Amino acid sequence: MNGCEAGSRARARTRRSTSLTIGLVCALLLVTACSPRPETLAPLAPDAVILAFGDSLTAGTGAAPEASYPSRLEALSGRRVINAGNPGERSRGGVERLPGLLEEHRPDLLILTHGGNDLLRRVDTEETRENIETMIGLARDRGIDVLLVAVPAPTLLRLRSDPMYADIGQRLQVPVEDGALAHVLSRDAMKADPIHPNGDGYRYVAERVHRLLVETGAL
Repeated sequence: MNGCEAGSRARARTRRSTSLTIGLVCALLLVTACSPRPETLAPLAPDAVILAFGDSLTAGTGAAPEASYPSRLEALSGRRVINAGNPGERSRGGVERLPGLLEEHRPDLLILTHGGNDLLRRVDTEETRENIETMIGLARDRGIDVLLVAVPAPTLLRLRSDPMYADIGQRLQVPVEDGALAHVLSRDAMKADPIHPNGDGYRYVAERVHRLLVETGAL
């Protein structure tokens, strides 16, 4: 093989290698662009106030008060977290109760964990969806960011977050913690009863919420 042939083959291999590299880079960029990313939140100042609003899952039923997820999140985030959980409350009650708390505390961020009692009592899904979206609107109308925590739907099989929450998050561009409660309530070691976490479960929820706050730029 003469020098010209060797040079031609070397250049061909280089072109193939370059083409392959470019193809891999383009594929990686495409996957990255298509991968879901959490919506961004405004950074929380050190003196920011977070309002954790919901039912018994926010109140911390099944664990000591200091083991509730809002208490754990306060320690993780270094921000004040107000526990505004009301056990047994349905989403309709949340719509009625939330405005007064928003005016009283003027939080920088609302963490909304609601709808679980609606799901347990088979309230019409569209009614629950409307109430959750109304609560999000009540906060946003006051310039308050919102993070939504998904609640699992009752099922005889493996618990999964009700798809309503992901849909609301996508349509309203609200970040959603979409798996923590389903994970916890699927494991006997992390729950106090069939519908409430124990201290370890609430710790896991707080860690997942904290991670999402970091990912969205709030912390």
